[in-house]
Amino acid sequence: MPERELTRPYTPPAVLKILYRRFFDHIQVDEGWADQVRRLSERGTVLYVLRNLNWLDFLALDYLTKRQDLPPIRYVNDLGLWILNPAMGGPGRDFFGRLLPSRRAPVEEELVDAIEHGGSAALFLKRPPSVIDVAAGATGGRGMKEGDELVEALFRIQRRSERPLILLPIVFVWSKSPDQLGSRPMDLLLGPRHWPTPTRALGQFAYNFKHVTLRVAEPLELSDLLAANPGLSDEVLVRRMTYAVLRRLERERRAVVGPALKAPARVREEILRSPRLRSVVDDLAGNDPEARKSHTTKALTMLKELQARPDLTVIKGLEVALDWGFHKMYRGIEFDPADLEELRRISKSGTLILLPSHKSHIDYLILSYFFYVRNLPLPLIAAGDNLNFMPMGPIFRRGGAFFIRRSFKGDRLYAAVVDAYIRRLIRDGFPIELFLEGGRSRTGKLLAPKFGLLNMIVDAALSVPQQQVYFVPVSIGYERVIEADSYQREVSGGEKKKEEAADLLNATEALRHRYGRINVQVSPALTLDDICQELGINRDQLHRPAKRRAVVTRLGNRVMDEINRVTAVTPGALVAMALLSHSRRGMAEPEVLARTERLLGLLQRMGARVTTATILPGGDLRHASIREALQMFADAEMLDVAKGTFTENGHTRETLIYSVVESRRIQLDTSKNIIVHFFVERGLVACALDHGTAGTPIDVVRERVLWISRLFKHEFRFRADAPFSDIFDDTLATLVQDGHLTRVEDRVEAGPGSAGWDGATWLATYASILRNFVEGYAVAARSLHALLNEPIGERDLVKQALSVGHQMYLDGAIERRESISKPILSNAYHAFLELGYLKSREGKWEITETFASRESLLEIERAILGYVTGKHDAKP
Repeated sequence: MPERELTRPYTPPAVLKILYRRFFDHIQVDEGWADQVRRLSERGTVLYVLRNLNWLDFLALDYLTKRQDLPPIRYVNDLGLWILNPAMGGPGRDFFGRLLPSRRAPVEEELVDAIEHGGSAALFLKRPPSVIDVAAGATGGRGMKEGDELVEALFRIQRRSERPLILLPIVFVWSKSPDQLGSRPMDLLLGPRHWPTPTRALGQFAYNFKHVTLRVAEPLELSDLLAANPGLSDEVLVRRMTYAVLRRLERERRAVVGPALKAPARVREEILRSPRLRSVVDDLAGNDPEARKSHTTKALTMLKELQARPDLTVIKGLEVALDWGFHKMYRGIEFDPADLEELRRISKSGTLILLPSHKSHIDYLILSYFFYVRNLPLPLIAAGDNLNFMPMGPIFRRGGAFFIRRSFKGDRLYAAVVDAYIRRLIRDGFPIELFLEGGRSRTGKLLAPKFGLLNMIVDAALSVPQQQVYFVPVSIGYERVIEADSYQREVSGGEKKKEEAADLLNATEALRHRYGRINVQVSPALTLDDICQELGINRDQLHRPAKRRAVVTRLGNRVMDEINRVTAVTPGALVAMALLSHSRRGMAEPEVLARTERLLGLLQRMGARVTTATILPGGDLRHASIREALQMFADAEMLDVAKGTFTENGHTRETLIYSVVESRRIQLDTSKNIIVHFFVERGLVACALDHGTAGTPIDVVRERVLWISRLFKHEFRFRADAPFSDIFDDTLATLVQDGHLTRVEDRVEAGPGSAGWDGATWLATYASILRNFVEGYAVAARSLHALLNEPIGERDLVKQALSVGHQMYLDGAIERRESISKPILSNAYHAFLELGYLKSREGKWEITETFASRESLLEIERAILGYVTGKHDAKP
């Protein structure tokens, strides 16, 4: 007679099977969880360890293990719901028999039986007591010791077995709601959010079922634990192991829900008591008690204006609205899952300071939405007070935004309040999102970093040495920004509008259009220790202002460089670059595809990230995505589309011809500039070559590139990890290696080429990519003639320069309409200041004495235009 099985897998009723598929399929599971379990199962027996006794956890785990064809769960400790228990007295018990509790074998025997039959087990460590439990006398003191008997049995089994028992701690996060300090009547009846009864877990699941997640902590091998602690009693080992598992589970849960929330009033009270803020208040008040009271009241008012007040109902409503809006406007959000897992990993051990690029107001929403749907703690967002307008200000505040004045120089009290608030956020472990550029880039390129708020965050991080702080560069990329029309107006000379409620009406217009895809790219996090090591500074020296400034400056610049490095190539950026760097009026679709293929191949060789929508699995260009981008720009009236013919290899066929609408080139330029930084070094070399000659001496090219690099100091970000000479030599060597240049003794000339283009075509393309910037600086140089009469403020000088630029465009002195741009002109004037052409006095620009003649200014203009014409006969 065969030996009776003490355990067997659970077989759910038919109704439950339907509910399983309907709801449990939505549970988000750790990437690679099933593969991890399979690998561990090859080495030993995997036993799932969960925190609090909950039959909903068991049902979900049972379903997921069966769906992934993992070893079946044959044992689970008493759930108190016999009909659902997999160890139901063995085969033969009918449905009605299961309604009565079965007589179970001892725990150790059932565990051994489950293991010997190749199964797994679900082990719940605790059963939190509730009011009902206490009233019924049902807990019997088991609340804190529910799993002790299980763990002791596991120790005994492991000592008798050569096969390792591997504990895999897992936690189902049924609710995304952060914990709230203090208890409520519902917590007593249904258990707290972080320790729910099955009834509360069901409610959380129903409310949050699209975002329920299974998190898996680091496994623990019992054989290793026993070997490392040979002299400890089982009682001590139980406590040690239980504590280790519960700590790992709590870390995983907190990586989803974030730190506990306090009442806003309590947070303000704690901040007002902070020593540094009190010191500033006392210093401002002197010995006057009334003044101290007045300054304290002002500080409280400032805190109320500043403070974020996350509201779970508002956040849920925003999620629904954004989910609908984003799917209406965008084709999706692309990201690298490895980036997500790295964020989750480091969030368990420190505070995240998210430092994204800033090209659109959508930036304020996208990371919060992305974190919410991917089950990461929501960041609190440092937003300008210009966004604190009705009715959106209160909504943003309840969605996690805190509002900071654009400038608070000279206001010691406000600076102290902001500093104290940020210190509190970092100490409590809240992720913070900060836009290091200060404002939105209107050109698609990164702006120079602003260090004010970053300095406060670094100062706060240094004051909490026990808390690791991670600075995370993030690139948020768009194929087309929704503000393209307003950006064109501003860049072309229009005034920036202040955000107001009426602007919300424009959202209905935005919803009528498609804007391609959003992509989120995350760079490896930086720490203050990393930056100190780069600078050769000991962390103990950071109390010195000069050392701290050096660290903040290096950190800010490293963040911007990392954002550029991880910025992804998109179909929209490729199409915009292909069209704008093309000299003819129109381009046939096959030419667009061929041109984007060549640009993509070069970017891939340079190591640029590429979005999955851009390429096929093998890495080749996805032609359909290029056609989608062309259609997107055509729908936005940036491109004219006409039917035409295209001849290739002697065969003529019908195709579509795309031409850029001249009045919309600036909008298309914004999409091009997202990836322009990859081409700057090559473009500068190409612009420095002589045209129509038998090569250019390398030393001459080097001198010209050095000069234009200084000219473009405020326009582009240049590498800071090597001196100019090394960067130039590397760029030259790469161009020669690619076949785009040929080196003949001490001269360089166009090379044989690659990918179907000769070297001259590649060089012309590189130069064409930067042409609008060179022409813009030539416009700025010509506008300097107005300063020969009188000093002019920058704002008025830019207005005059825009008129000069339009005249030069009509006269044919410049070709690119996108050259006539306020940001380019402003950057040019600041470069002229550093090169000694201009000086600033009382807020106005003046020509320096050395260049205060029309001939000198014409020479500067001719020198700049030489980088377009290839005739470098002028010397500034």
